[in-house]
This record gives sequence, C-alpha cells and structure tokens, in this order.
Amino acid sequence: MRDLSKVTERDALRARREPYWHRLSPGCFLGYRPSRKGGAGTWVARVYDDEQCRYRLKALGSFTQHQSRERFTLAKQAAELFASDVERGGLPDETIGTVADACRKFAESRSEDEARFRRFVYSDPIGKVKLTKLRRSHVENWRARLAATPARVSRRKKGKQVTRPRSPATLNRDMAALRTALGRVMALGRPNSEGAWQEALRPIKNAVRRRTLYLSREQRRALLDHVDSEAEPFVRALCLLPLRPGALAALTVADFDPRTSELTIVKDKAGERRRIVVPKETARLFEEAAKKKRSSAPLFTRSNGSAWDKHSWKFPIAAAARTAELPPNVTAYTLRHSTITDLVTSGLPLLTIAQISGTSAEMIEKHYGHLVRHAAVEALAGLAI
Repeated sequence: MRDLSKVTERDALRARREPYWHRLSPGCFLGYRPSRKGGAGTWVARVYDDEQCRYRLKALGSFTQHQSRERFTLAKQAAELFASDVERGGLPDETIGTVADACRKFAESRSEDEARFRRFVYSDPIGKVKLTKLRRSHVENWRARLAATPARVSRRKKGKQVTRPRSPATLNRDMAALRTALGRVMALGRPNSEGAWQEALRPIKNAVRRRTLYLSREQRRALLDHVDSEAEPFVRALCLLPLRPGALAALTVADFDPRTSELTIVKDKAGERRRIVVPKETARLFEEAAKKKRSSAPLFTRSNGSAWDKHSWKFPIAAAARTAELPPNVTAYTLRHSTITDLVTSGLPLLTIAQISGTSAEMIEKHYGHLVRHAAVEALAGLAI
C-alpha cells in the first residue's frame, strides 16, 4: 500500500499497468496509475460488493483541471461516493459510457427528445465523448455548432426544406434536453473550471419573445367557420379554454365529469394536475366529444380515432387561416394567447388566469401585464370630474 495523498510520492512511482493502491476503509481502495508519457496519472476506485461477492472497479479520470495537491482529495471523494453507491445498490448503468449513451437512456420514453438528439447529438462529435472526459470546451463547441445550424420551419419529406436562423428560444430548448440528460448521470463540475460542463449549457436570458398575434372573437369565429369538420371540435375547444394545445390533446374521456362540469388536466407542461370548472357551452362540447367512447379514449379524436398532436392540428388550422384571410402565422398557440388576452382585459385576477391556464402569475404579468396597466389607465380616466 502507498500513501497517495502526497504529490512527491505519486511523482516518484514508476509507470505500470496495475494501479498503486491506497486503502480508504475496509473494502474500499483508491488506486493511482502513473502515466507512461510523463503526464498526470489516472485514478481508479475499487470497492467490494457484498451482494456479488466480488470487487467492482470504476475509472475516476485524471482530474487534470485541478492542481496536483487537490487531486487526491477529489479522487478520494469520488471513490467514497462510488463505495456508497455499491453499498446501497445504486450503481449507475455501466452501459452509459458516452454522451450519446446518456441521451439514449434519458430519451427512452421521450420521443420528442429522442428526435432532438438524433438531429443534434448522435451524429455530432460530442456524442462520442466519454462522460469521464467531458469538458466545458466540448459542450461550448457543440453549442456553437448548434447555434449556427438553421432551424427547420417544416419537416416535409419531399420538396424544398424551409429553414430560418435558430432563435435563442429554440437553442434554449435544445440545450435543456442535453443538460437534463447529462445531469441524470453526471455530477456538476467545479464552477469556473474546465470540468464545469454545465456552465456551457446555461440558457439565454429573456429568449422567449412575447406572443403578439391576437385574433379577435370575430376572427376566431371566421377560423371556426372555415376549419374542416374533423378538426372543428378540437379547435373550438382551444377557442373556449386557455389551455396549451398539447394539454387539450392529452385529455381523455375520464378527465371530464359531466355531472359537475369539472375538467381535470393531467398532462401539461405545468407538471401538476389541476382541475377547473368549465362553462355550460364548453361542457356541452365536451359531452358531445365524449359520446360512445371508452373512458380511456382521447376526448378529442381524429377521424381514425387517434389523438391530435402538433403534427396533425397545424395543417387544418393553417388551411382555415388562409381561407378566412387571417394572418399567415396563425397557430394553435395563437388561440391560447388570444383567450388569455381576453381574460386579462376582462379584469379577471391574474392569479386566477394563471391557475386556469397552467402557468405562473409571474409569467402572466410578464407577457400580459401591459394590458392590465392599459385597463387601469382607462379606469382612472373614468374617474375624471
């Protein structure tokens, strides 16, 4: 056994394949393998697994981003953390060795993130980088390449692809997926060091632009008059409630109680389920949509019985907007923005609007606060004598 805590002793060791071991506790050892090329050596942990009745090994890296006198302490902490994982049976998946492996594991049940990783990670040089060697420079270079990649406006398989410069908001969404995937399997690096991979994935502040396209009630009626019969119930519901299109599409028959006109929103970006009571007109629409359907079936369905999604609802909405001579950039989210705008200008408390729409009062104030201030000015003007 060697005292690997002393830099001078480590530097005096001759290179060999078998690590030099330092006993940390019974069944837990920290190993050091000097470099044959004269650079910094690498560290390895060896821990006895009582369940498997054998030793488990884990490469810890070289910690070259830290000073020599700090490396033993950092390696010791990593070895003790590994020993704790072995003792608790919480070892990470040994098949996750690269950035691409981490992304594939994270996206197993997330089809949207899987598609994003296929476009921007698996075929990129960062996908082959081992997690133990991931540095901030790797992630910074990936971010720069992604920012320079045009975003596709349409994903048509045939014909010319329409693209636009990648916006800060789009870049933030792509980075968030990678940041979460890596965060599941990696510890955060020391701030302001080359090992701080997470710092290169910080989101751009104020990247989300305010949605400014508003459709009046007359324009929304015109849209409903021209949308095809298959999509009309779904689009009408978007005009009646300030829900995200994805949350509305995820509703099942069981989520609506016709006895109390209560709607339970289960799947939404907001995360937590919430319940709201809908008006009579909306309740009648939901009752009609639920007729002759199983409780587990989607509440709003296409003619083939499948649920609506972002790839299917955008076409009938765009076609109806063209026919009704509405602005060309009308989307499903335009309807959510328009209904929230109407609720704000009607004087409904911002907290109530936030609860119904599944967001925070801060976000409502950020995006719609100017409408409240305009209404306040009009109210004050009415006090003139």
